[in-house]
Amino acid sequence: DLQRGDNLKPEFLKINPQHTVPTLTDNGFSISESRAIMIYLSEEYGKHSSLYPKDPKKRAVINQRLYFDMGTLYTSIYNYYLLALWLRVPRDADRKQKVDAAFSVLNKYLESQSWVAGECMTLADFSTVASVSTAEVCGYNVSSYPHVARWLSAAKSAMPGYSEVNQPGLDALTKIIQSTNKPLTTQL
Repeated sequence: DLQRGDNLKPEFLKINPQHTVPTLTDNGFSISESRAIMIYLSEEYGKHSSLYPKDPKKRAVINQRLYFDMGTLYTSIYNYYLLALWLRVPRDADRKQKVDAAFSVLNKYLESQSWVAGECMTLADFSTVASVSTAEVCGYNVSSYPHVARWLSAAKSAMPGYSEVNQPGLDALTKIIQSTNKPLTTQL
């Protein structure tokens, strides 16, 4: 529980000095950062998975999309919406433009393919759907990007465990947003 500071307790800091979530411990091995966790689980338990195929070119595209999600898409969403929510950092037009630019790139990726990294669902989709659905809950108009909107709808219905894994976090974020009585949807 982050609100209780569980991630700052000594027992948690032993497995993750960065005190970030998510963190996975598997048979004495600990790893944090959701994308790294997904890759580890795929490597360790999904040896023949199409989610993270062995083909170096397919894997390179998946990795690039994972890095795009972390370094561009999610970062822009965090800087525009979540800093305003958590730290009351004012939202500005420059931060909003970065969100728009990231969504434009994602829309372009999805223009000629069904999934973020090609024609098959991959780890990149699982990562990116968390970012895009977070922006959506914060009030971002995903429908302005038709390929992203199509993909998001397909991902929500096709991803195993989406409602059990992603939706509770979105519901919690929605409650936090509502409790602040500060709309995050005001357009600049």
